[in-house]
Amino acid sequence: MRHRSRSLLIVMTFFLSFVATVLSTAQKKSERAVPSAVVKPSLGDFDDFVNQALKDWKVPGVAVAVVQGDKVIHLKGYGYSDLEKRLPVTPETLFGIGSITKSFTVSMLGMEMDQGKVDFDKPVRDYLPTFKMYDPVLTEQMTIRDLVTHRSGLPRHDMVWYSSDASREEIIRRLQYLEPNKPLRSTFQYNNLMFMTAGYIAGLLNGKSWEDTIRERIFVPLGMKGTNFSLKESQGSSSFALPYRKGTDVKADVERMPFDEQCPDRCAIGPAGEINSNVADMSRYLLFHLNKGTLQGKAMLSENSAIQMQTPQMVLHGAPDFKEESETSYGMGFFISQYRGHKRVEHGGNLDGFSAEFAFLPNDGIGVVVLTNLDGTALPSAIAYNVFDRLLGLDQVPWSQRYLQLESSRRESEQEAKSKGYASHKTDTHPSHELKDYVGEYGHPGYGVVSVVADGSSFKLQINKITESVAHLHYDVFQVPDAPFDPFAKLKVSFFSDANGDISTLSLPLETSVKDIVFTRLPDKQLTERSFIEAFTGQYDNPGSPTPLTVSLRGDNTLVLSSPGSPDLELIPRHGTVFEVKDQSGVSIEFKWDATGKIAEAALVDNGTAIVLKKK
Repeated sequence: MRHRSRSLLIVMTFFLSFVATVLSTAQKKSERAVPSAVVKPSLGDFDDFVNQALKDWKVPGVAVAVVQGDKVIHLKGYGYSDLEKRLPVTPETLFGIGSITKSFTVSMLGMEMDQGKVDFDKPVRDYLPTFKMYDPVLTEQMTIRDLVTHRSGLPRHDMVWYSSDASREEIIRRLQYLEPNKPLRSTFQYNNLMFMTAGYIAGLLNGKSWEDTIRERIFVPLGMKGTNFSLKESQGSSSFALPYRKGTDVKADVERMPFDEQCPDRCAIGPAGEINSNVADMSRYLLFHLNKGTLQGKAMLSENSAIQMQTPQMVLHGAPDFKEESETSYGMGFFISQYRGHKRVEHGGNLDGFSAEFAFLPNDGIGVVVLTNLDGTALPSAIAYNVFDRLLGLDQVPWSQRYLQLESSRRESEQEAKSKGYASHKTDTHPSHELKDYVGEYGHPGYGVVSVVADGSSFKLQINKITESVAHLHYDVFQVPDAPFDPFAKLKVSFFSDANGDISTLSLPLETSVKDIVFTRLPDKQLTERSFIEAFTGQYDNPGSPTPLTVSLRGDNTLVLSSPGSPDLELIPRHGTVFEVKDQSGVSIEFKWDATGKIAEAALVDNGTAIVLKKK
């Protein structure tokens, strides 16, 4: 017994000694690991990073909100809202947030879905019976989900709404005339028109406008008191950022640009990009989405609807540009990807003179909003990535330098191409007609009217509220001159003649994903005015027949050509005093004035053969 006890004691002593050694070693390792294990990641010298980035990018001002968990941990403005007056950016300074607005529209629809007012997967026509697309299949099968996931088959067609006075109802009516280029749900194609339609429906379901619905259901409950829908309203606030842009030259400085004069007040396209806000308000909206539809314990959007917004619905084609990023998909109102192995949900915003980023890592409880007052800058993305690196405790990837190098490379390449004259141009050519023959109005049922207006030795092109001078390029092609800040610089307009040699149509490359948009020449306005066209009425000799032809005027100011026993032929006004005979291909009639200012005769042209009709 004693021998066994002594042996057991030796074994236990050895075991305890071994355990003590292991624990001691583990403790020493633990002590060595303390700095990286217990030191909580923080923003550190983030202020220095932002201030330096502002200088590097020549961005006038930026506002940043950072949230973590259910708290705002950083809320600050940097630089200037007004560069000339040196007015500082504050957390209350208003900026345009552009397409970040889209997530507000989907959030609203999600709330209505929670109430049973809408089903994302039911056809649009269930809620908007007048909805009609170019393709009948799209008309019947398009769902609400399709509208907010950019998979409608329709490319952007942005000039339908850009700088237009057309109402939401009118733009929705025009959808039927816009050509799709992909089958439904086959390809991701960013489309503001579809989001506008979704927002319009959201308002209808609430019995109010989209703006009033968003204010009532999102702005007020979240306490977003400074947020609005109008650049005009922003300029009446106590603090708002002025818009700026940077020239195309690599070393160009920034300059003030006007507010979007095409749409200073509430715009038809509003549900896709109309909201103006500040980081104080946007931090609350960020917490709302980071916490899956809940803010400060109050659920406004069901968790299911919030998660659907953050769940892939449509894949974007293309590999990531950098190893830290992943392939990207689109949810509903948000892009979804991975950043350094962490799920990222985000959406950028670009408006004339403003660039923004709204991004969060839902599984890590981290989010950031960046608002700037410079047109088309990548700085918001660089700042957002830097915040993630810091709060994840990772090494800081030099995103600012990367993006700066990409911008510099692009600008240098553009300048090189310009200096080398890399542009197609046929020399020693001239227009086929006198310039006055191109003047007139040309229409498209989806895009509206393009006016060609005489301007000295050339002419101007007007579409919506935009007016551009054009110069002859070659043959019957004219071009908007190159200009640093003109988004329509080098736009080409091509004119075409009909079989009679008259300018009948023009085309513009307004949507690169489909054929050029063709505008048909509209009749001169005077040809629809009763006081002008009633002079054409009367009887005309009909060569080869004893029975005269009669031109009469209907109550709707339409001229008709008739002979006894035959159906009336409607005359379609074209230009000058020329009318086409409806449903008679190649047949037209032109009324001729005599020296006294009276109509003496008309020329009837039938596919190149003309006869004279003397007026009785």
